[in-house]
Amino acid sequence: MNREEARRKAEELVGRMTVEEKASQLKYDSPAIERLGIPAYNWWNEALHGVARSGQATVFPQAIAMAATFDEETVRKTGEIVSTEARAKYNAVSKEGDRDIYKGLTMWSPNVNIFRDPRWGRGHETLGEDPFLTSRLGAAYVKGLQGDGESLRTAACAKHFAVHSGPEALRHEFDARVSKKDMRETYLPAFEECVKEAGVEAVMGAYNRTNGEPCCANTELMENILRGEWGFEGHFVSDCWAIRDFHEHHMVTKTVEESAALALKKGCDVNCGNTYIHLMKAYKDGLVTEEEITRACVRLYTTRFMLGLFDGSEYDSIPYEKVECREHRDYAISVAEKAMVLLKNDGFLPLNKGGVKTIGVIGPDANSRVALIGNYHGTASRYTTIFEGIQDEAGPNINVMFSEGSHLYKDRVEALAVENDRLAEAKVVAMHSDVVVLVVGLDETLEGEEGDTGNSYASGDKSSLNFPESQMIMARAVIATGKPIVLAVMTGSAMDLSFAKNADNVKAIIQAWYPGAEGGKAFANILFGKKSPSGKLPITLYNSLDELPEFTDYSMKGRTYRYMENEAQYPFGYGLTYGRVNIKAAKFDTEALKAAAADPAVLEKSVFNMDVTIRNESTGTIEEVIQVYMKDNESSLAVRNHSLCAFKRVELKAGEELSVSLTVPGKAFMEYNEEGIRVLDSKSFTLYAGVSQPDELSVKLCGVEPVKVEINL
Repeated sequence: MNREEARRKAEELVGRMTVEEKASQLKYDSPAIERLGIPAYNWWNEALHGVARSGQATVFPQAIAMAATFDEETVRKTGEIVSTEARAKYNAVSKEGDRDIYKGLTMWSPNVNIFRDPRWGRGHETLGEDPFLTSRLGAAYVKGLQGDGESLRTAACAKHFAVHSGPEALRHEFDARVSKKDMRETYLPAFEECVKEAGVEAVMGAYNRTNGEPCCANTELMENILRGEWGFEGHFVSDCWAIRDFHEHHMVTKTVEESAALALKKGCDVNCGNTYIHLMKAYKDGLVTEEEITRACVRLYTTRFMLGLFDGSEYDSIPYEKVECREHRDYAISVAEKAMVLLKNDGFLPLNKGGVKTIGVIGPDANSRVALIGNYHGTASRYTTIFEGIQDEAGPNINVMFSEGSHLYKDRVEALAVENDRLAEAKVVAMHSDVVVLVVGLDETLEGEEGDTGNSYASGDKSSLNFPESQMIMARAVIATGKPIVLAVMTGSAMDLSFAKNADNVKAIIQAWYPGAEGGKAFANILFGKKSPSGKLPITLYNSLDELPEFTDYSMKGRTYRYMENEAQYPFGYGLTYGRVNIKAAKFDTEALKAAAADPAVLEKSVFNMDVTIRNESTGTIEEVIQVYMKDNESSLAVRNHSLCAFKRVELKAGEELSVSLTVPGKAFMEYNEEGIRVLDSKSFTLYAGVSQPDELSVKLCGVEPVKVEINL
């Protein structure tokens, strides 16, 4: 059902409601209106990397891992599977009269905030630090969730609008101050893409204030940009209990009624929380009008009609058997394989089973189910940890030993006090092994959302880039045995890997992320060479926090690969394979660019073809990610370094050469001025086509020279 027809039906149905009934529908747990035959509906459901918090579901790799695939189709297909399972679950439980929380079809995903600082605990919920990558993958996930049928398969929600990425401990009172340039250049592009290109049905406001106004009642963000400039026609939802913060923490209102009225007037249609319980009091006090209540209610019922919740949809027949079926589980494993990033390899991987008799798998995350699943997850029927994956894949002729090695987290005093608790066993296992797989990392109890983690001292954020001291004591002891080590890193954010990068006997490093319920199988497939690694870092791994601004500083100066002034430990866009490729040629449609550049309004809406020829010089099939970066050579408004402007994942058979077509948006050649207006401010550009960034470190690490295309308008 198209929006126009859905809105007409919504207006007719809402028109039959009393003002009290309309107000009741603006809470996330909307009650039934029996006299009109309207069932209860709960707007709160989660789908970050699978249907979450409602029982059995396929648990995909965490969002940051999906970002590491650098593949729109993989992310879109994941969204399609997630929404299929959401429909299957809804179809089954609604027939049983269960319309409780986490049972509906309005999925509060994806999180398209920018991972601007590695300390942010929720960064692993995002799609990385780059606005172009986040825009393309966020839009792809929205398309997967919503489908392309006559009805919405589910309704996606882009969150948290906007300028939101920590600190978690301050989010209920914090005011993120950001320039108009940074706003447009970094913080808004992904939301704009989700709204204008993918047609996202919902947008969620953040807890914090942005430039003085709460994000759930923000004139500039909600009225001027979202609904005014971008023409957003869907519904707006508050983050949970964020409206309560107006009077309790932000102090922009004095009473709960004033808070409810302010949010509603600015366009917040549904309240996750209980503040809108007071809407009728606000109405009777003259703080809101019936027309404003009606407007929000019509928006919400438009979504319900577009989902086919009253007239039926083509998705009503999806059977419950689709939930976590073998096809979906297999796809989740393949996503994990594409997501894992090979950071270092001294020619040691893949492991040859014939040359290994004993593998020692050591570390607190090595046999941890919690480390597989990230946060906002469902419940899988089967889990495969890294230890189990290696054990299953190694076969009968290889002995696989295990030691937890250390506690997941202990501070230095505690760690030293219990040093011998697991340490001796770890050293024994290492010394009796031909190869050690050392698994270090975190999990959702150490990095995550305020209130949801055991990391109470930082409310889910990290205070440093260091691994917990208990793990470092263990890692140093295992490295000191001199045995060859493959380091597996199970985290959702940047950590300091210098201890392993610089150790001669750490032969390989794999960033495994939180790889999903059966992520251990994917890891084993890469370890033994059944799959070549192909993930790319969607974040920068820094050498030190000293090079970053204060966590509370939302200026982009010095942050992310686009603005950083120092050399990365491992750079954004980097990741090795088991093969070697060369970029043979790159051709860009310069004449079409010159024609469009005559009118900046035309240029901003244009896309241009770029053909890149890539050759697999190795003897096996691999997947690679072609990346195109743009450097503005003249404008003082340009980012300090360069910006990703196109990417495409390709599969190459041994010796195969492919010519691949990519599209570069015209707006990539334009810059934002200090007023947040996009302008064409240069006539000289360089495009770099490669498999990483074009900086010296990236090229040195991956060993592939990019091809340059010089453009002069």
